[in-house]
Amino acid sequence: MTTLSSQISFLNELYGIEKEKPKGFVLRDYQEEAVQKGVEHLLSGKKPGIIVAPTGAGKSLYIANIAKRLNGNVLILSPSKELLEQNYNKLLSYNTGIDIGIYSASFNSREIKPITFATIGSIYKKVELFKKFEYIIVDECHIVSNSPDMMYNQFLTSLKNKKLIGMTASPWRLNTTSWGSCLKFLTRTRPRIFHDIIHYTQIKDLLNQGFLADTKYYQVNNGFDTSKLVVNSTKSDYTDESMKKYFKYINFDGSVLDVSKRLMNAGRKNLLVFTKFVDEARLLAADLGDMAAIVHGEMPMKERTRILNDFKDPNGKIKIVANCGVLILGFDFPELETVLQARPSKSATYYYQTIGRVLRPHVLKSSAWVVDIVQNYSRFGKVEDFWLTKSKIDNQWCFVNRATGEQITNKYFK
Repeated sequence: MTTLSSQISFLNELYGIEKEKPKGFVLRDYQEEAVQKGVEHLLSGKKPGIIVAPTGAGKSLYIANIAKRLNGNVLILSPSKELLEQNYNKLLSYNTGIDIGIYSASFNSREIKPITFATIGSIYKKVELFKKFEYIIVDECHIVSNSPDMMYNQFLTSLKNKKLIGMTASPWRLNTTSWGSCLKFLTRTRPRIFHDIIHYTQIKDLLNQGFLADTKYYQVNNGFDTSKLVVNSTKSDYTDESMKKYFKYINFDGSVLDVSKRLMNAGRKNLLVFTKFVDEARLLAADLGDMAAIVHGEMPMKERTRILNDFKDPNGKIKIVANCGVLILGFDFPELETVLQARPSKSATYYYQTIGRVLRPHVLKSSAWVVDIVQNYSRFGKVEDFWLTKSKIDNQWCFVNRATGEQITNKYFK
């Protein structure tokens, strides 16, 4: 267990847990309500439900407080090492003597405790080890698929009838049939895993109450034209081939570099750039020199951690991270000031989650900037206008854009 202990020690230093060991966090009203609803739902034995927690709402606090209030074995499933770290450390910070463990290959740990945090990839073939658990909490439950060959479905189906809740900021999945493709709300899937919404908080309400950063949106008029891109066969996004061709035609790399430099010259302390291709991110980082670095899914975890630690350090050299395919979920950096949208997308999930990286407030930043150079803002607008409601047509849950009146979920792509 030496490896696990050293990793936890590092994380404790990173989050200040060892220095202060707070007895607990005072929950905001909406957080306390969400925790109570989650506990009540699990104790009731009702069919699995969802807590919708917008980015920045404090989802790890939800999980920690629900887990420690339950009198029984609780399994908390995360899709990634980064999210497991956040959730584990939040519960650890309460310092209440709760017996908790980690079961994850990423941590080189195989601990099974009354409260166990696990990555799904490490346990989905080991159902027998977890049959004693009465309660399951699934983080980022929009990843859960009802397809028989998917890891979550295999694991949850094998356990059978466990008391289950999920948490996510975006409770929908891309669904493709002969009719076309749409973002299907999780409570509408067939067969259903999650049956209803237990609790939700609107993004706009969090912003109005000062729990999210004051967010400013800027759309750069660089002539980018999404009509020149080819839509894929499911109509859900653009093809890689058409993006590569168009990027080369308009010298898109030059535009990304120019805007990144302008943002630094404008006094932004840090910048996270979302790109589509690794080569594109690598070129940007090379042109910017020592102040920039690239992260992507294929790089060693140790190297990625080193880069992100430097990026988060106010005295670190790295001020710009060009990111390809990662840092969409589980990247917690409240001091982040600016996000650059440099990947065109028709995905509301991608758009919301990438902007979510900059929504968390922090005393060291006066505002969050979302800068768009690929017309994503024209398609989706402000994420605080994403509104959870029930459809007037069938009284089923859906997301709409309050500014435009357009439905976001359960609407086929054109």
